[in-house]
Amino acid sequence: MTITRQAAEHEPVARVLPMLTVPHLDREFDYLVSAEQSDDAQPGVRVRVRFHGRLVDAFILERRSDTDHVGKLGWLEKVVSAECVLTHDVRRLVDAVAARYAGTRPDVLRLAVPPRHANAEKKIREPLAPLTPATVETPAWQAYSGGPQFIAALGDGRAARAVWQALPGESWPQRLAEAGAVTVHSGRGVLAVVPDQRDIDTLHAAAVEHVDADRVVALSAGLGPAERYRRWLAVLRGDARFVIGTRSAVFAPVADLGLVMLWDDGDDSLSEPRAPYPHAREVAMLRAHQVRCAAMIGGYARTAEAHALVHSGWAHDLTATRQTVRVHSPRVIALEDSAYAQERDPAARTARLPTVALDAARKALAGDAPVLVQVPRRGYVPALACARCRSVARCRHCTGPLSLPGRDAPGALCRWCGREEPALRCTRCGSDAVRAVVVGARRTAEELGRAFPGTPVVTSGGDDAVATVPQRAAVVVATPGVEPRADGGYGAALLLDTWALLGRQDLRAAEDALRRWMAAAALVRSRADGGVVAVVADSSIPTVQALIRWDPVGHAESELASRGEVGLPPAVHMAAVDGPSQAVNALLGAAALPQTADVLGPVDLPLGARRPAGLDTDMPVNRMLVRVPRDDGLALAAALRRATAVQSARHDQEPVRVQIDPLHIG
Repeated sequence: MTITRQAAEHEPVARVLPMLTVPHLDREFDYLVSAEQSDDAQPGVRVRVRFHGRLVDAFILERRSDTDHVGKLGWLEKVVSAECVLTHDVRRLVDAVAARYAGTRPDVLRLAVPPRHANAEKKIREPLAPLTPATVETPAWQAYSGGPQFIAALGDGRAARAVWQALPGESWPQRLAEAGAVTVHSGRGVLAVVPDQRDIDTLHAAAVEHVDADRVVALSAGLGPAERYRRWLAVLRGDARFVIGTRSAVFAPVADLGLVMLWDDGDDSLSEPRAPYPHAREVAMLRAHQVRCAAMIGGYARTAEAHALVHSGWAHDLTATRQTVRVHSPRVIALEDSAYAQERDPAARTARLPTVALDAARKALAGDAPVLVQVPRRGYVPALACARCRSVARCRHCTGPLSLPGRDAPGALCRWCGREEPALRCTRCGSDAVRAVVVGARRTAEELGRAFPGTPVVTSGGDDAVATVPQRAAVVVATPGVEPRADGGYGAALLLDTWALLGRQDLRAAEDALRRWMAAAALVRSRADGGVVAVVADSSIPTVQALIRWDPVGHAESELASRGEVGLPPAVHMAAVDGPSQAVNALLGAAALPQTADVLGPVDLPLGARRPAGLDTDMPVNRMLVRVPRDDGLALAAALRRATAVQSARHDQEPVRVQIDPLHIG
């Protein structure tokens, strides 16, 4: 039986964007809207359409009275929900992100709009009481030059933009909560993006001290589909005014956005691992620019990208004077790992620490204060090497690095494939003797337990993260990023195996090392209260000097200048094109690159970088780099975006991955 449909009387054509995975179909298509669907089929709603004989999800972008299509139009199959989930502001942001990162709009939409949960959407909303404006006390912001003026601008609804350099010992959640509360009580919305769940919980607890709890919403992947969608709807419908979340929350549809904040933008978790690989910092700044709202990037350290915003005049500095920094910062000493000193002190040899560092730890423990020990790697012995020729021990099956999971482990374990290697023998010299390349947190905890007998040892890392420790004598061994906060601050902090961070073959190694050290050192008491940070490294290294002087701004200035000299981001824009050599050459050959483009490579895919999806495991993968001046960044992205669509339509090459300004270039 044929069902006769009648087209809607008013604007019978819906222009939709199907959620397809192929780049060459990233465009709008027109469909007819029936009279029964017309009321619900509004711009921004989810629909289902028939495309090449199969049903696919889509979003309505606009309703029209006419069409450019010369043939017969198909009908919308179904309006999934009348909820307008794609707002005008978010749609503009999606378009800008796709253009900035040479991606497709459907890929960005998958990051921006969470999957629908029908029960959460149909649940009856409880009306909220009107938000009562309140005065927020912000005396702590007076410690920063420009701080009071920035807070005043938020209260007035002005689009002030700043890069905030938090003082050591500063309660960053309280400061962000105060800035957000000032904005909320001025009648506008706030969006705060943080690296992980622990940061969400901390900032949420601070925010509800200033804003009604039902107006503060935390978004994270760990909530589950129903609860996450329920909270996201609260944001969409305007109930939530202070939104806190991880990287994907940067797309949250906050109504009347007045302030977007980002904490610790150097954390790798803020970079999206899915296409088109946007960084939350760049998305937040795009959003602030589009809606003309205030923006703030904060951290104990500073990235070259954040400093570039200040250098260009787009943002202002929020920093304390040198005298204020000296009052708040702990005493930082750099120590050589002297074999002579370890011979004189058996405890120093046991704990792999210079005597001066041990003395600082003993003094803090004697004062009933905890001591923080930062170790770059978790586990027991995460990397092994031949004791004779120093070749790294690798798995016979996948060539992954071998590790020792524990003291009583029967054999080594591959960190990539998980296979056990009961009998180790060097493939280069045949020796069966091994040594530790890096000592992990659990092994360090054992050694420190012997160096400080009778003192409790707490470990924090990975899935066993500890949030806080009490103010009592204890040794806390933690990996970077999961250091517990101590009530009253740590008496001392010891930064071990610093070469493991500084020695990485990575563009951001020095910047990342300083960020991790400062995050740990910021938990230590000030020098006036006896706080000491001992970093086991050569004091002549510029990054170590920046820690000693507590000068993240100077370090970022140096990083930005040095990258500009050699033509590396953020001084330039750079695209990494990964794939089989023939496919990469075909893509770049089809791209109308800007005349200023400088093509570099090919080189092997960097160690640790994921292979492009859809390639055989035995197919060799190369990387080509395309570098352009900052003014030509959008032109480069547009050229690669068009070439990717052309290659996708031809189906004559293997898949190629395009990343604009990737975190790790090589």
